[in-house]
Amino acid sequence: MTIPNNNMSVPNTTRNELRLLPWTTPDGKPCYLSADSHDSRLSLLADDIEAAQLDSGEQVLAGAKAVLADPKAGERAVRFALTRASESLGDVLRIAVSRGDRIPECGR
Repeated sequence: MTIPNNNMSVPNTTRNELRLLPWTTPDGKPCYLSADSHDSRLSLLADDIEAAQLDSGEQVLAGAKAVLADPKAGERAVRFALTRASESLGDVLRIAVSRGDRIPECGR
């Protein structure tokens, strides 16, 4: 089941029990998954979405670098590249938090 939460912080008592999912509620709040297995349908879907977000981030980064390297790039192109880069950075940070929260305490 997914559990919406008002912020990205999860109480320490549930840190390894809940997975931050790579999507939010319609009003932008984080969603968490409580599952008995790391290979549940929803966990595997989240893994696939994270992989797609990381791939997209690589493409956005390449595009942003190309825009920044083009001295003829106008304000509109730069703003578009920065907007997409900001969105991708948000996705990557969410993935990092999600994966970091699932590392066992003894392994940190």
